[in-house]
Amino acid sequence: MRIQVVHCHPLTSSYNHALFEAIVGTLAKNGHQVVATDLYREGFQPAMTGHERATYMQERYDRSAVAEYCETLKSVDGLILCFPHWWFSMPAVLKGWVDRVWGPGIAFDYDPKDCRLTPALRNIRLFGVVTTYGSPWWVVALFAGNAGKKVLMRGMKPMCARGVRSFYMAHYDMDHSSETSRHAFLDKVRRRISQI
Repeated sequence: MRIQVVHCHPLTSSYNHALFEAIVGTLAKNGHQVVATDLYREGFQPAMTGHERATYMQERYDRSAVAEYCETLKSVDGLILCFPHWWFSMPAVLKGWVDRVWGPGIAFDYDPKDCRLTPALRNIRLFGVVTTYGSPWWVVALFAGNAGKKVLMRGMKPMCARGVRSFYMAHYDMDHSSETSRHAFLDKVRRRISQI
C-alpha cells in the first residue's frame, strides 16, 4: 500500500516524534510505500488565506498554494495521523492542514443546488490515528466528551472509501506517564502497524 503518515509536533525530541518514526519505519520495513509528511519540518502554513476562503464553496476552490499536499492525499491508499491532543483537540498546524487540504474537490464534492457534500477520498482504504493526551482517559471521554476523536472518526473518516479500515490508538495521561508506559504504547503501536 501507499500510505501517508502525517505528523504534527514542533519538537523532534518529543515522544510523539518517536511514535511517528516508529510508524514510518514499521511500514517501510513491511514493504509499504510511505509518504512521510512532517508538517512542522516542512513549514506548512496552517492559516487559510482570504482568497482561499472566498473561493471555498464556489465553482472552483483555489487550492494552488497547497496543491502538492492535495495531490498526495488523492494518491494514497492509506492515511495515518500522528499528533498530540492539546486542549482536547489537534494542534493548530494539523487543523490548518485539514482546513486547507481537505477541501472541495479533494475530500468532498459540493453541490450548491442542495448544499450537499459527497465524500471524495474513495482512494483511502485505511484511516488511522496515533495520538497522545495529557489527561487521563476518563477526563477525555467523560468530562470533555472526546471531541477530538469525534472530529476524526465521525467527520474525516466518512470522507474516505466505503468500508474503510480504521484504528484509533491513544496514550492517555501523558502528564503522569512513565518510561514503562511510553515503551509499552510504542510497542503496541508497532504491533498494530505491522498488521497492515
